[in-house]
Amino acid sequence: MTEETISEIIYLAWCDKTSFEEIEFQFGIKEPEVKTLMRTQLKRCSFRHWRKRVAGRKAKHQKRFEINQKKTE
Repeated sequence: MTEETISEIIYLAWCDKTSFEEIEFQFGIKEPEVKTLMRTQLKRCSFRHWRKRVAGRKAKHQKRFEINQKKTE
């Protein structure tokens, strides 16, 4: 994996509106692999901050996001 690809995955992982499913579709890596990549590429504190931020976010999981969207309509 190139540095450019790693940077793009990290950027998308930080983005609130990008789901893990979208990252998998674009780059072929699943959620656990994204978490491992983030753990190895970020500083410990930054990784913890990211995990707190994405934990429980409906938008990071496409299916949960779609279900929530239907409930609000």
